[in-house]
Amino acid sequence: MHELIRDITYCTVAAWVLGLGAQFARQPLLLAYLAGGFALGPMGFGFIQSAESISAISELGLIFLLFMIGLEIDLKKIASAGRSITLTALVQILGGIALGIIFFRLCGFPLGAGKWDALYLAVAGALSSTVIVVKMLYDKEELDTLTGRITLGVLVLQDLAVILFLAIQPNLENLAPGVLLLSLIRVTVLVAATFAVSRYVLPAIFRGVARVPELMQVGAIAWCFLIGEFGQRLHLSREMGALVAGVALSTFPYALDVTAKVISLRDFFVTLFFVAIGMQIPLPTGSLVVWVLAFAAFVVVTRMATVFTPLYLMRRGLRTSVIPGLNLCQVSEFSLVVLALGASAGHLASPATRGIVALAFTLLAVVSTFGMAKSDSLVRALIPWLKKCGLRDLDDVSADAQIAGATDHGARIVFVGFFRTASSLLEELQRRYPELVPEVAVVDFSPVARDGLLERHVPVIYGDVSHRDTLVHAGVDKAEVLISTVPDSLLKGTTNARLVRLLRKLNPTAKIIATADVLAQASELLDAGADYVNVPRLRQAGDLLEAVCAAREGVLDQKRAALREILLNRDEVLA
Repeated sequence: MHELIRDITYCTVAAWVLGLGAQFARQPLLLAYLAGGFALGPMGFGFIQSAESISAISELGLIFLLFMIGLEIDLKKIASAGRSITLTALVQILGGIALGIIFFRLCGFPLGAGKWDALYLAVAGALSSTVIVVKMLYDKEELDTLTGRITLGVLVLQDLAVILFLAIQPNLENLAPGVLLLSLIRVTVLVAATFAVSRYVLPAIFRGVARVPELMQVGAIAWCFLIGEFGQRLHLSREMGALVAGVALSTFPYALDVTAKVISLRDFFVTLFFVAIGMQIPLPTGSLVVWVLAFAAFVVVTRMATVFTPLYLMRRGLRTSVIPGLNLCQVSEFSLVVLALGASAGHLASPATRGIVALAFTLLAVVSTFGMAKSDSLVRALIPWLKKCGLRDLDDVSADAQIAGATDHGARIVFVGFFRTASSLLEELQRRYPELVPEVAVVDFSPVARDGLLERHVPVIYGDVSHRDTLVHAGVDKAEVLISTVPDSLLKGTTNARLVRLLRKLNPTAKIIATADVLAQASELLDAGADYVNVPRLRQAGDLLEAVCAAREGVLDQKRAALREILLNRDEVLA
């Protein structure tokens, strides 16, 4: 016991010290935890030698990690995933696993006879890092873009695939139909019983202790370990039970409260888990480095192939097909969990298998962070090469040639970029000034906007508004009014100021209307040549002030009724 306490002390200190370095270097904290574990373990400085300590630390951390992952799985998002997201996720997950099994089996990793290294490597290689992806998309303000939503949708369905794999994982050595059926029955019992209790029993209990934070926290921990033990008694695993316990609570009215109460404990035990993983990384030898590079290359190549292909075939355009693949080019934290479970079940022939995944996780975390930060410029460089290889973009299809030629159409009003504000503006034009709609054309590279606009017979030039050739092709030099409603945070490869200068050079006489996020930017846009600058925050402030005054005067219901009237039967391109 004293040895375990000492070892936990070493783990937390090493994680904290190296975590500070990772924060300074702007790298994921998980890399610091893995490095700390490697330094402490038998292959490093050897501060921790006890296999029992490593195993205990790892199991505790793993149970808490899966419980918290379960809490963050949104079943509503899984149920509401669109067709393009669902098909892309299925191709990516199943295709990645199938290609992985073939590739790693050909590389000599065992598959069968009690050893399943090839399967575990294939599953690990098919999963992407939720932590890294969400953080990068948040930093780039791309969570709500089309490519961001596709990326997040695939990640959510990957989580569901892992749950299914964990259900059959204990019985890999005997995959007979009868055994699989028994395993399915056990999982059904676990899930049904857990969800029944979480729906009919837990709400009353948690409602009674909601004002006592300590009991909320202890109750959540007790629930985690209770269902974990139930899973163990059903011959599944404590880890599977903890995951189901978390998923059950995610549908629960107090899910946010529970998450807030146990998050500090989660961070502590998850830190221990990844430090324990780091302790089990073998010393990098020449052959291990070769395998790590091969595994990383396999992940990147198969991820691009399995994500790009379905999106391209569904005519999402080259840009929308490439960027989600770039976003998903990492190894998941869940991959480390899967390998840890495989090792504890005795399914791995060599400890080097875990080392390959852990080191590849480290390598791809760094590389993919850089790649996601530069994804727009990478795609700009890649698209011309893809076109030279015979791949067609949406600007090549016949529908555009028939309806989207703004130059032939003689558009007098051109929307330069099309997002939600432009969608609302177009709706207002159609409702209040329908005679102006035939004079409108749009330049944008969103396939969703393109399809919606073509349905409304609005001419679309599919292309990047930051490219001069796209704007020339769109006929902006002949337009009377040019409108940019996309804020700088969503523009790619340009800014509103640069766009206004370019538009003014192409058309000195047009009236240019631009958008500013920051007050100081409005003056910059006017100086750049804009005739008018829309500042959305000022309009929003005016609307909110009216709402506040209406609330004070007791007439907020009238304003709400007016809002409902405005929203009634509104059919925007981007709803």
